[in-house]
Amino acid sequence: MDDDDDEPPPEVAPLGDPTVLDLHTFLPRECADVVEEFVRAAHEDGHPTVRIIHGKGVGTLRRITHSVLEKHPAVAAFKLAEHGNWGATIVELKRPD
Repeated sequence: MDDDDDEPPPEVAPLGDPTVLDLHTFLPRECADVVEEFVRAAHEDGHPTVRIIHGKGVGTLRRITHSVLEKHPAVAAFKLAEHGNWGATIVELKRPD
């Protein structure tokens, strides 16, 4: 067990647009928890869609992001951003209860 496992995930959107998460400032090992928390908070706040910027690179952050989204109960659907911008994913959230 890693000592980091007991620490809460870092803040996901301390400033700026609460519907956009840029993963470039996080370590890959943090990204699953950050995406999970970001989606949960956005869903609770009633946002219908969010954008997660994971970059193009070798695809590590995209794979982590999509893995979380595939299992998240608040996610209705997701897809890579349009117009050739496959460095981001658009997430459609379910309506809050």
